[in-house]
Amino acid sequence: MRNWIPAFAGMTRVAAGMTRVAAGMAFAAAAFAAGPIYPETARAEADVRAALADAAKTQKRVLVDFGGNWCGDCKVLDINLKKPENAAILERRYVLVHVNVGDKGIDSNFALAERYGIALKKGVPALAVLDSGGKLLHAQKQGEFADMRNMDPKSVNEFLVRWGG
Repeated sequence: MRNWIPAFAGMTRVAAGMTRVAAGMAFAAAAFAAGPIYPETARAEADVRAALADAAKTQKRVLVDFGGNWCGDCKVLDINLKKPENAAILERRYVLVHVNVGDKGIDSNFALAERYGIALKKGVPALAVLDSGGKLLHAQKQGEFADMRNMDPKSVNEFLVRWGG
Protein backbone atom coordinates (compact mmCIF):
# COMPACT_ATOMS: atom_id res chain seq x y z
CA MET A 1 0.00 0.00 0.00
CA ARG A 2 2.83 2.45 0.83
CA ASN A 3 4.47 1.93 -2.57
CA TRP A 4 1.92 4.14 -4.33
CA ILE A 5 2.55 7.17 -2.09
CA PRO A 6 5.87 8.27 -3.72
CA ALA A 7 4.38 7.75 -7.19
CA PHE A 8 1.32 9.83 -6.26
CA ALA A 9 3.54 12.57 -4.82
CA GLY A 10 5.53 12.63 -8.05
CA MET A 11 2.35 12.88 -10.13
CA THR A 12 1.17 15.76 -7.93
CA ARG A 13 4.44 17.65 -8.52
CA VAL A 14 4.15 17.07 -12.29
CA ALA A 15 0.55 18.30 -12.28
CA ALA A 16 1.53 21.40 -10.27
CA GLY A 17 4.36 22.10 -12.72
CA MET A 18 2.01 21.74 -15.68
CA THR A 19 -0.42 24.15 -14.03
CA ARG A 20 2.36 26.74 -13.61
CA VAL A 21 3.38 26.30 -17.26
CA ALA A 22 -0.23 26.71 -18.43
CA ALA A 23 -0.65 29.83 -16.28
CA GLY A 24 2.59 31.26 -17.67
CA MET A 25 1.46 30.59 -21.23
CA ALA A 26 -1.89 32.30 -20.58
CA PHE A 27 -0.06 35.27 -19.05
CA ALA A 28 2.25 35.52 -22.07
CA ALA A 29 -0.70 35.26 -24.48
CA ALA A 30 -2.45 38.12 -22.66
CA ALA A 31 0.74 40.18 -22.84
CA PHE A 32 1.01 39.72 -26.60
CA ALA A 33 -2.70 40.39 -27.17
CA ALA A 34 -2.54 43.81 -25.49
CA GLY A 35 -2.27 46.90 -27.65
CA PRO A 36 0.87 48.99 -28.20
CA ILE A 37 2.59 50.39 -25.12
CA TYR A 38 5.38 52.38 -26.70
CA PRO A 39 4.62 55.45 -28.87
CA GLU A 40 6.37 56.37 -32.11
CA THR A 41 10.16 56.47 -31.73
CA ALA A 42 10.28 60.15 -32.78
CA ARG A 43 8.25 61.19 -29.72
CA ALA A 44 10.82 60.06 -27.16
CA GLU A 45 12.60 63.39 -26.46
CA ALA A 46 9.34 65.36 -26.30
CA ASP A 47 7.69 62.74 -24.08
CA VAL A 48 10.60 62.76 -21.64
CA ARG A 49 10.54 66.59 -21.53
CA ALA A 50 6.79 66.50 -20.81
CA ALA A 51 7.28 63.90 -18.07
CA LEU A 52 10.02 66.02 -16.49
CA ALA A 53 7.77 69.10 -16.57
CA ASP A 54 4.97 67.12 -14.91
CA ALA A 55 7.39 65.70 -12.32
CA ALA A 56 8.68 69.19 -11.49
CA LYS A 57 5.11 70.34 -10.77
CA THR A 58 4.15 67.26 -8.75
CA GLN A 59 7.52 66.56 -7.07
CA LYS A 60 7.47 63.00 -8.37
CA ARG A 61 10.23 60.98 -9.92
CA VAL A 62 10.28 60.08 -13.59
CA LEU A 63 10.35 56.42 -14.53
CA VAL A 64 11.67 56.07 -18.09
CA ASP A 65 10.78 52.69 -19.58
CA PHE A 66 12.88 51.80 -22.64
CA GLY A 67 11.35 49.03 -24.73
CA GLY A 68 9.42 48.07 -27.82
CA ASN A 69 5.99 46.82 -28.76
CA TRP A 70 7.58 43.69 -30.29
CA CYS A 71 9.17 42.80 -26.94
CA GLY A 72 7.34 40.16 -24.90
CA ASP A 73 9.28 40.98 -21.74
CA CYS A 74 8.33 44.66 -22.14
CA LYS A 75 4.68 43.67 -22.30
CA VAL A 76 5.02 41.51 -19.20
CA LEU A 77 6.65 44.43 -17.38
CA ASP A 78 3.72 46.63 -18.40
CA ILE A 79 1.24 44.06 -17.05
CA ASN A 80 3.18 44.00 -13.77
CA LEU A 81 3.24 47.81 -13.58
CA LYS A 82 -0.57 47.79 -13.87
CA LYS A 83 -1.08 45.43 -10.93
CA PRO A 84 -2.89 47.30 -8.14
CA GLU A 85 0.03 47.32 -5.71
CA ASN A 86 2.37 48.72 -8.38
CA ALA A 87 -0.13 51.07 -9.99
CA ALA A 88 -0.66 52.72 -6.59
CA ILE A 89 3.07 53.33 -6.17
CA LEU A 90 3.36 54.66 -9.72
CA GLU A 91 0.47 57.04 -9.13
CA ARG A 92 1.92 58.42 -5.89
CA ARG A 93 5.62 58.56 -6.70
CA TYR A 94 6.32 58.51 -10.43
CA VAL A 95 5.57 59.98 -13.81
CA LEU A 96 5.91 57.08 -16.25
CA VAL A 97 7.18 57.65 -19.78
CA HIS A 98 7.63 54.94 -22.39
CA VAL A 99 10.50 55.27 -24.87
CA ASN A 100 10.28 53.15 -28.00
CA VAL A 101 13.67 51.74 -29.00
CA GLY A 102 12.48 50.58 -32.42
CA ASP A 103 9.60 49.00 -34.25
CA LYS A 104 11.33 45.72 -35.17
CA GLY A 105 14.24 45.60 -32.76
CA ILE A 106 16.58 47.92 -30.95
CA ASP A 107 17.50 50.52 -33.56
CA SER A 108 16.35 53.90 -32.18
CA ASN A 109 16.81 56.35 -29.31
CA PHE A 110 20.38 55.30 -28.51
CA ALA A 111 21.42 58.83 -27.53
CA LEU A 112 18.56 59.14 -25.04
CA ALA A 113 19.35 55.72 -23.58
CA GLU A 114 23.04 56.67 -23.24
CA ARG A 115 22.11 59.98 -21.59
CA TYR A 116 20.34 58.02 -18.87
CA GLY A 117 22.91 55.24 -18.53
CA ILE A 118 20.86 52.52 -20.20
CA ALA A 119 22.88 49.87 -22.05
CA LEU A 120 20.40 48.85 -24.75
CA LYS A 121 22.76 46.08 -25.90
CA LYS A 122 21.92 44.30 -22.63
CA GLY A 123 18.25 44.14 -23.65
CA VAL A 124 14.89 45.67 -22.86
CA PRO A 125 12.85 46.52 -20.96
CA ALA A 126 15.26 48.76 -19.15
CA LEU A 127 14.32 51.43 -16.62
CA ALA A 128 15.87 54.71 -15.60
CA VAL A 129 14.74 56.75 -12.60
CA LEU A 130 15.15 60.53 -12.61
CA ASP A 131 14.42 63.00 -9.86
CA SER A 132 11.93 65.81 -10.47
CA GLY A 133 14.75 68.00 -11.78
CA GLY A 134 15.92 65.44 -14.33
CA LYS A 135 18.96 64.13 -12.43
CA LEU A 136 19.62 60.43 -12.99
CA LEU A 137 19.11 58.45 -9.77
CA HIS A 138 19.31 54.92 -11.15
CA ALA A 139 19.67 53.11 -14.47
CA GLN A 140 19.37 49.42 -15.24
CA LYS A 141 22.70 48.79 -16.93
CA GLN A 142 22.80 45.00 -16.98
CA GLY A 143 19.45 44.06 -18.53
CA GLU A 144 17.95 43.45 -15.11
CA PHE A 145 14.38 43.13 -16.44
CA ALA A 146 15.25 41.80 -19.92
CA ASP A 147 13.95 38.35 -18.90
CA MET A 148 10.84 39.69 -17.17
CA ARG A 149 8.58 36.85 -18.30
CA ASN A 150 10.66 34.44 -16.20
CA MET A 151 11.12 36.72 -13.20
CA ASP A 152 9.16 37.01 -10.00
CA PRO A 153 6.58 39.78 -10.48
CA LYS A 154 7.49 41.00 -6.99
CA SER A 155 10.78 42.28 -8.44
CA VAL A 156 8.83 45.12 -10.10
CA ASN A 157 7.28 46.15 -6.80
CA GLU A 158 10.64 45.98 -5.04
CA PHE A 159 12.15 48.21 -7.73
CA LEU A 160 9.36 50.79 -7.49
CA VAL A 161 9.54 50.90 -3.70
CA ARG A 162 13.32 51.13 -3.66
CA TRP A 163 13.60 53.99 -6.17
CA GLY A 164 10.34 55.80 -5.46
CA GLY A 165 11.84 58.17 -2.91
